[in-house]
Amino acid sequence: MKTFGELKKNIKSHKDKKDLRELSMALLGDTATQFLRTALEGYGYELGYKTDIYESEYNVLESEIIDAASGLYEKKRDYVVIYMSAERAYDMFTKLDIPEREGFADRYISRIEGYWDTISERSEAKVIQFDLNQVASGIYGNYGNRLPSAWEYQYRRLQYLLSEAASRREGVYLMSLDAIQSGLGRKAFCDMRFYYDARMSIYTDALPEVAKSVFDIVEAADGRVKKCLVLDLDNTLWGGVIGDDGINGIELGELGNGRIYCDIQRWCLELKARGIILAVCSKNDEDVAKEPFEKHPDMLLRLDDIAVFVANWEDKAANIQYIREVLNIGMDSMVFLDDSVFERNLVREMIPDITVPELPKEPADWLEYLNKLGLFDTAVGTAGGDRTAKYREEAERRSTKRQYADVDEYLKSLQMEAVCAAFDEFHYPRIAELSQRSNQFNLRTVRYTEDQIRAIAEDDRYITLYFTLRDRFGDYGLVSCVIMKKTADREAFIDTWFMSCRVLNRGMEEFIINSVTKTASEHGVEILSAEYIPTKKNKMVEDVYERFGFEALGAGRYRLETDKYIKKNTYIRETAINNGAP
Repeated sequence: MKTFGELKKNIKSHKDKKDLRELSMALLGDTATQFLRTALEGYGYELGYKTDIYESEYNVLESEIIDAASGLYEKKRDYVVIYMSAERAYDMFTKLDIPEREGFADRYISRIEGYWDTISERSEAKVIQFDLNQVASGIYGNYGNRLPSAWEYQYRRLQYLLSEAASRREGVYLMSLDAIQSGLGRKAFCDMRFYYDARMSIYTDALPEVAKSVFDIVEAADGRVKKCLVLDLDNTLWGGVIGDDGINGIELGELGNGRIYCDIQRWCLELKARGIILAVCSKNDEDVAKEPFEKHPDMLLRLDDIAVFVANWEDKAANIQYIREVLNIGMDSMVFLDDSVFERNLVREMIPDITVPELPKEPADWLEYLNKLGLFDTAVGTAGGDRTAKYREEAERRSTKRQYADVDEYLKSLQMEAVCAAFDEFHYPRIAELSQRSNQFNLRTVRYTEDQIRAIAEDDRYITLYFTLRDRFGDYGLVSCVIMKKTADREAFIDTWFMSCRVLNRGMEEFIINSVTKTASEHGVEILSAEYIPTKKNKMVEDVYERFGFEALGAGRYRLETDKYIKKNTYIRETAINNGAP
């Protein structure tokens, strides 16, 4: 982690760099925020963002939000960052009469929700709201935790109500200052002399951590999320070497450091439950490596939890490349854990895009370190379901494909069936999630929240389609979405088309474009226009519209007369929705 001084230098040394992503942010606070602004701008450069930050004047947060003519609304903002300090909240609390204090938290959160409502009504910006770091009053001691008129009681209620309010809002993200203060310690987080002199609640030493947490949210909302955790085995998932120590000698459960490794496995299972793919990359004989998964009573992870299991004596960089090919995801969405310094450095050197944490020497410190990194931040909740089984099915498909010399014969053998239907309530969460996660096959890379998807689906100006796919090996579930916006009489624009890369090269693109042109024609659309907006990740679809017969107009714009479209061949059969869900 760079220091505040180093982040400050970034602003001068990086401001003229090319190929930076533009980001517009407003920073509102009830204490001085100029150093926080510097940290945010400097950290943005670390990640490749050129961040235009509008900073409100000192302590005019409320008037900035309420006044429709304020600088906050002068231009389109991607994010509004709101920092309301715990010190100021405590000052407000102490000015109340004792009977009024019992309702302080409820009134304070109601005020914050009003800010969110106003911002939502007047802009499309997402809100990053800081929670309140803990400040102690010491007036009642421990008894204050159970006394409704005490600060300690109201502080805990504040934190709870803030989480409750955010859980009901699309486009509002909570950033935990309290977690940062807990990790650094109160003294490192807040120098009270600094606060009294400059009204800055967060000390400069803590600002890089705060800026990182803000950009963890930005990166997740931008779809730059980690999707896969690749695990070494010996001295990573258990203590010892299975090939030397045998199944009874490795440390798991109550043996040696066994409880540490069980907790690491439990952490992996929690990640899997929320949709992270688990893979294994081990230098081992495969049958030996699998033995603990199959036979050890204290092993929490089982083979069914692992999407791709690779154990051989090849170099780990090559094996991780193979895992990526099976999963069909970007290297920058993968994290590799290995206790070996040599293996970590090898993989970093050979695969620069993969994330390889520099694990502490002591395994007992690993989980705290990994959690602090925030590697698996997400902007949407998982729509449910177990992706592991789908990737295991994909590994089986790849194996079967080798039996066919002719690709067409192989595709026919899959017996593929797809559903094409308008967006519905059941699929809103998954559509929003796929919108946030899709980067490669994404023609315009527009991100949507669940509420925005619902609004589009209920708006007569839009034509919406989702697609599911299944074959004889299993069900992919929802794999693609298309949103068309009617722009004029008998004309429409393909606002959005994104697709899971797991179904590439199966004829799904052909099936989708056939369905899109057919549905557009049924809605009276004669001219269908489209656009490709290039990003660092979606070059694979730069010519997709031309391949399907659209006329290139230049500057990434395309046009198609629907009655002249020639239907593309595909081995996917359309099937009906089963009871409202695929």
